[in-house]
Amino acid sequence: MSQLPITTAHLRIHRQSFSAQYLDGEVSAGGFDWQFTWFFGKGELSVEPSLGRALIQDALLRFLLKADYNLEPGGDYNFTVRAKF
Repeated sequence: MSQLPITTAHLRIHRQSFSAQYLDGEVSAGGFDWQFTWFFGKGELSVEPSLGRALIQDALLRFLLKADYNLEPGGDYNFTVRAKF
């Protein structure tokens, strides 16, 4: 049985505001780099640029939903994406 391909994504948090209910940062994986803003109060995720966005958006949203209260500005984090970029 073959294993699913995986890619490690690297995430860095730049800003966070509990009063405005958002955090933003950057994520990179497989040679792609994106800027994101997670509006956790609304459950909305914005990822730019659009090039390769479909590769990371769902995996990033799952990671943020699971870990958002543990993320801090200036922090570096990794998570696994079940895809080869």
